[in-house]
Amino acid sequence: QMKKQCDQKLLIRMKTECIPCSLNLETQCPAGYTKITNGTGIPDCRYYLEIKTHTLSFPGCRHHCMKEFEQPECCQGHWGPDCMGK
Repeated sequence: QMKKQCDQKLLIRMKTECIPCSLNLETQCPAGYTKITNGTGIPDCRYYLEIKTHTLSFPGCRHHCMKEFEQPECCQGHWGPDCMGK
């Protein structure tokens, strides 16, 4: 019996919103995502504060998150919703 279904594993990565590093310790990834950075995250972004007529920019931190996702796919030579052969 040849395998008909050859699911593809996909990794989906995302970054959380940029906030002050001191507040980023508690930041959680969205549901289903795993945090792959720890502590205060990565200080690679800037966040903005509006003060009256000025917008100020500050260095901030964010976390990187990932999620494993299986995409259903048929093996070579099979197709359709049930992955039928020739």
